[in-house]
Parts: sequence; structure tokens; C-alpha cells
Amino acid sequence: MTKAKNIAIYGKGGIGKSTTTSNISAALADSGLKVIQIGCDPKSDSTNNLRGGKSIPTVLDAIRSGKKIEIADIVYEGFGGVLCIEAGGPEPGVGCAGRGIIAAIELLRQKKVFEQYDPDVVLYDVLGDVVCGGFSVPIREGVAEQVYTVTSADFMAVYAANNLFKGIKKYANSGGALFSGIIANSVALPIQREIIDDFASQTGTTIAEYVPRSVTIIRSELRGQTAVEYDPDSEQAEVYRRLAKAIVTNEKKYVPAPLEAENLKTWAESWSDRLLEKKDDESSVRTPETASPAT
Repeated sequence: MTKAKNIAIYGKGGIGKSTTTSNISAALADSGLKVIQIGCDPKSDSTNNLRGGKSIPTVLDAIRSGKKIEIADIVYEGFGGVLCIEAGGPEPGVGCAGRGIIAAIELLRQKKVFEQYDPDVVLYDVLGDVVCGGFSVPIREGVAEQVYTVTSADFMAVYAANNLFKGIKKYANSGGALFSGIIANSVALPIQREIIDDFASQTGTTIAEYVPRSVTIIRSELRGQTAVEYDPDSEQAEVYRRLAKAIVTNEKKYVPAPLEAENLKTWAESWSDRLLEKKDDESSVRTPETASPAT
């Protein structure tokens, strides 16, 4: 059995972490690697676009059924042979949303899933709005060796990333996972890239890749596919291939330097001021074509 590379990809809800993770999985599988993707979000839709938009039964579903659980009940094959697992979440209004991750990891170990499939890469797609309880398991228990976060230039995405950095720093001295890079998602404007670059500089972190906003993603997900499967020759698919290669070859692991709450607030306000100045500068520049006629 070879030593798998275990990677956790965090991000706040709606930031595109599942889109990113599934495209990385597809790109790695397309390159000939054996990949397991484990969805650790209670929505249980991490692997849908690897399986034609279809959801799969979750680990918690299998546990709640009360029946004897076989590996085939929780592991399903997707695009390129990617093995798909969804941890699942609690019944509405009952229990902790992070419990599915704890239960999934325990069951996968018990069933010796990793020994049976011998993957090259295991990707954990983890909700990063709050890094507590079950959601912190991939970090605090060393389940993953490397952690990435998907973020955008929006403040709440940056806020979630900063919280993740705090969690990594907290558990770093007790064998927890270390950080390996920011995946800057939905970067459409130079100013968005500048904001993310500055956040990385302020927190002592690095950028793994800039992923542009693309209509290819919209089209592919409407078909329940990754961009790598839907349009393998597209620029967007190439971005994910480049990111996948960078992740699988990246050996950088370090402790980030999260900003304290007041410093993060000050940083955000400074960018707000800069954006307002930029807007004022642009509105003050008027060409003869756009200027109002003299009265």
C-alpha cells in the first residue's frame, strides 16, 4: 500500500469549494491517479458533479439504517474512477452538523476502505464557515497533512479563511494539519486579485492558484459535470489541471499568521476606503463623449 496524500479543502458555504474540489479530483483522475473524494458538508452534494448530478447515500444514512454496512453502501464510483463518499449530516433540527465527518472517518477506518482501494490522493471537501466540532477533525487529528482554503475577495469569505488559519495555528503543535495555500476563486477583476494577494501577505500565506469566474462552470454544472469532463479543452479545465498538479506536487506546509479581529476589521476598512477612492477617481474622469453638454 502506498502512502496517500491527504488534503483538506475548506471554504465557506457557497464559495465554490465543492466545484473546486470535484474539478481537482477529475483532473487528478484524468492524469492517471487513483482519487477518493470525501464530502464533509451536511448538504452532501460534494461529489454530485462527478456522478452526472446524482447524489449518493451518505455514511450517516447507512448508520441510521441499522443494517450491516458494506463498503459498497458508502463508496460510489464517479468520473474517471474517482471514488465518491459523502459523510452526510444529521436529521433537520437534531444533532451536530459536524458529526457526519467524525462518523465517516471512524467507519472508513473500521472498514479499511483506504487499505482496500489504496488511493494516491484523498481529498476532504470541508465546510469552513465555522472550524469547530467535527469540521475541525481533518485539521486537529492529522487526518489531512495539508490544508487549502477556497476564498474570494468578499469579506465573509476572507473572514472564514482567517478563522481557518486560527484553527490550524491552534492545533499545529499537537500534530495537526498545516496550511499549504489559498485558492482564489471567482477572480474576475484585478482589484479582487489585489485584495486576496494583500490578505495572503498580511497572514503569511501563499496563493495556490487564481481561478477565474467562467461560464464554462455554469454550463458544466447544469449538466451535472465538472469542467474537466464537460469541456476538457477549455481554459477553465486547464486552470483546474494546473491547480491539481500544483497541489499534488506541493510540499509546502506551514503555520499561517491569522489576523486578530480588530486587525482584520482595520484591514477590511482600509480596502473599503481604497475602493471608494477608486470609484471617486473613475467618476471624476469624463471624456468629451460622456460629458454633459454645457448649458
